[in-house]
Amino acid sequence: MEYSTMILRTLVLYFVIILVFRIMGKREIGQLSVLDFVISIMIAELAVMSIEDPSTPMISTFIPISVLVIIQLIMALISLKSEKIREIVDGKPTVLIEKGKIDEYEMKKQRYNFDDLLVQLRENNISSVSDVEFAILEPTGKLSVIKKDQNEEGYPDSHLPLPLILDGKIQGEHLERIDKTEFWLRQELRKVGQRSIKDISFCSLHKNGNFFIDLKNEKK
Repeated sequence: MEYSTMILRTLVLYFVIILVFRIMGKREIGQLSVLDFVISIMIAELAVMSIEDPSTPMISTFIPISVLVIIQLIMALISLKSEKIREIVDGKPTVLIEKGKIDEYEMKKQRYNFDDLLVQLRENNISSVSDVEFAILEPTGKLSVIKKDQNEEGYPDSHLPLPLILDGKIQGEHLERIDKTEFWLRQELRKVGQRSIKDISFCSLHKNGNFFIDLKNEKK
């Protein structure tokens, strides 16, 4: 009877956890932030404890799992509204290599050693650091690499392809990186008929000084 109970609990929790992760969003599957990872581990531990101890009522497992899902949904909603909260919860990208030069300070700050860097460069088919224009450590721990010869495919030389506007807010750090100011950005946007920063959901600078602009709630 105990084995049949374990099998039944396993099947029930299997479908419950699939439902939970579908509710939490596809993002959970592809790339986990620190918060996502912690919640995933806690849900897995709760499921294992319930399967190993058939005497524990299933409701004792469903309640904490439901609480974790609610926490995740609330934090996701807050993160959508607040860039600062999003940075605290998910972190933000860090440039480790710029124009072929390694930033040792940022590596130390991220507790990222040279072995990790070289391994991820090789995974990106990079044999020499000098071939890298930019290497960006993403919040998920993945290293995104832009080769020097990729600048010809869409971005000005020595410009990191970072968004200048996100969700109606100017990204000051990104402007500083390309030696531009908010005043310059506003002037350039007016030239292409965009007067309200708040109406822009995404804006980035492409080759020849052209902008890619996506407006909020823009109809296709």
